[in-house]
Amino acid sequence: MEHGTFGDPSSATFSLTDEDHTLANAVRFTLNQDPRVSFCGYSIPHPSDARVNIRVQTTGESAREVFKDSLKDLMFMCQHVRSTFKKSVDDFKMSNPVVAMEIDPNNKED
Repeated sequence: MEHGTFGDPSSATFSLTDEDHTLANAVRFTLNQDPRVSFCGYSIPHPSDARVNIRVQTTGESAREVFKDSLKDLMFMCQHVRSTFKKSVDDFKMSNPVVAMEIDPNNKED
């Protein structure tokens, strides 16, 4: 949900439900990397409330568009991390094949 002023599209507060510090801090980070952003921050209204408010103020661009661009950037970063991790795991598995273990069914160690 977006909370903003009709007269100034360069600032808005976005309220995300069922989210916490994990997503909010990542979005804040990507927003701060954007030169169009003059201020961004987030707050959690109450610890028992699963909601995050993210405030965005820009240098003149639409806060909504900058926020959407930031979410896309974060999505690409996550995809890059996932594919890099998967490739590393696959490379490890190829260089370290699983060796069959011999298990003696008659060995009764307690």
